[in-house]
Amino acid sequence: MDPTTDNAGPSGNLGTARDALEALRAEIAKAVVGQDPAVTGLVVALLCRGHVLLEGVPGVAKTLLVRALASALELDTKRVQFTPDLMPSDVTGSLVYDTRSAEFSFQPGPVFTNLLLADEINRTPPKTQSSLLEAMEERQVTVDGTPRPLPDPFLVAATQNPVEYEGTYPLPEAQLDRFLLKLTIPLPSRQDEIDVLTRHAEGFNPRDLHAAGVRPVAGPADLEAARAAVAKTTISPEITAYVVDICRATRESPSLTLGVSPRGATALLATARAWAWLTGRDYVIPDDVKALALPTLRHRVQLRPEAEMEGVTADSVINAILAHVPVPR
Repeated sequence: MDPTTDNAGPSGNLGTARDALEALRAEIAKAVVGQDPAVTGLVVALLCRGHVLLEGVPGVAKTLLVRALASALELDTKRVQFTPDLMPSDVTGSLVYDTRSAEFSFQPGPVFTNLLLADEINRTPPKTQSSLLEAMEERQVTVDGTPRPLPDPFLVAATQNPVEYEGTYPLPEAQLDRFLLKLTIPLPSRQDEIDVLTRHAEGFNPRDLHAAGVRPVAGPADLEAARAAVAKTTISPEITAYVVDICRATRESPSLTLGVSPRGATALLATARAWAWLTGRDYVIPDDVKALALPTLRHRVQLRPEAEMEGVTADSVINAILAHVPVPR
């Protein structure tokens, strides 16, 4: 995913919501080097009211990416470090006894924010992992039988380390399916890494985004206008059938024990629609579906053990399906 953008200033000087969201890339690049596809994926998730699983080794700026996005969008953000002793109430909040009023009052947890960074989500037990399910799906938290709505927009950006599995709790398929996208954060290229070190040598402080020059270039109003525009993007019956054919092919693949569910097909249609709008069209084409197929589907399929031993990956299976399924004209 790598759309082209024009330079833009603050959202007040921009003509359209699309311009405002495209300006995010230039603004976030002041703090994060070389992660344009991840930035675009996060914007797509916000447009689709979805959540994102970020996978990458430690030190590739996953946390900084989310913080920079929140700053450039004027959104509130909170971070939770998931650990084996973290309790569900540490995420959602709990009832606290007030000695002055002799009553219990609700103390909101960090989930009451716009962008929640769930750092190393696979390091906490399933009971705590599942505390996010209601928040992600229903956009609310229920404590003591009382539902409490979360702010809008609301996005969970969960991170996990792909190389260190000791002491971790793999996310169950039901929870993986709640993430709209799984974005892989690669190690930077040689030139990007040189740029990172040069910035640090010149005094860049990742904890001070304001000093780095990151300014709000869009806001919740731009995001709401963009969502309304995305909802009007045309999807032809041929594109709908193409998405269905891709997802059905995963269920028939000999390399997979689990294919993409209808929820995954719906997700692919939604992300392709948002991508089409971001690239300047009011209709979806097959290339939009192909562009979003990997991040939307890679975490919704399960490899057979024998295929995994032979070096087959979810991405390679999906790419083979994309090459095989007939493309509508």
